[in-house]
Amino acid sequence: MLITTFNGFMNRKNRGAPDVEECVLLAQNGSDEELDGLLRAYSPFLKKAAYLACNRYIDEHDDEYSIALGGFHEAVMKYDRSRDASFMTFAHLVIRRKLIDHLRKESRSGLAGYLAKGEEEAATSADAASYTRFSEEQEAEARREEIRIYSELLSGFGLSFRELADVSPKHADARKTAMDIAVIVCSSEDMKSETLRRKRLPIRKIEQLVGVSRKTIERHRKYILAMVVLNNSNLPMLREYLKGWMPE
Repeated sequence: MLITTFNGFMNRKNRGAPDVEECVLLAQNGSDEELDGLLRAYSPFLKKAAYLACNRYIDEHDDEYSIALGGFHEAVMKYDRSRDASFMTFAHLVIRRKLIDHLRKESRSGLAGYLAKGEEEAATSADAASYTRFSEEQEAEARREEIRIYSELLSGFGLSFRELADVSPKHADARKTAMDIAVIVCSSEDMKSETLRRKRLPIRKIEQLVGVSRKTIERHRKYILAMVVLNNSNLPMLREYLKGWMPE
């Protein structure tokens, strides 16, 4: 059944049928057939994503596979082409987050059981430290993945993650002004949609709303645009930077 479904999916693509993102849209619109086909066809992708997150081979009988499957289903239902990178990149990120959460819970559970046995204090401390290192490494990897996706999103606007440090306002007042403008753009559905569609800021409209010169807006254009892109993304770790600025 799995081979039949996969072959049918591949043959349909070869005939010029919808690509994966179009299939995702059909599934979001209620097509159980498309959803089932995606879940079956991308089983190898789920195993690979799970392997990369868990550092070991995963098969259909493992709990981690079920978690990866649930993550893929969530990705299908939540994917938004206008604000995310490619579907496969988005799906990989969702699966990875799900598995990291699972591994953290397992780690805490394992540590609690170990402590309950009353082992030597030194061994317990070493074990706790190893779990802490594991959690920190997983979090660092997830952050690197978000940066990679953010870089991909920025490239669509002619920007790069590397240049953000150079274009970020150096003075607090200038940074506040730039962030205030980004908030205004994100708070206006009209300006936000235009920015995301045309890949540039509607500077004339912004001028009419803020008491800031066009020269100032132009000077901080790249930074403002980068903040709008970030606010419109599904990158929770990086979006922490916007807390206190952007409306929830």
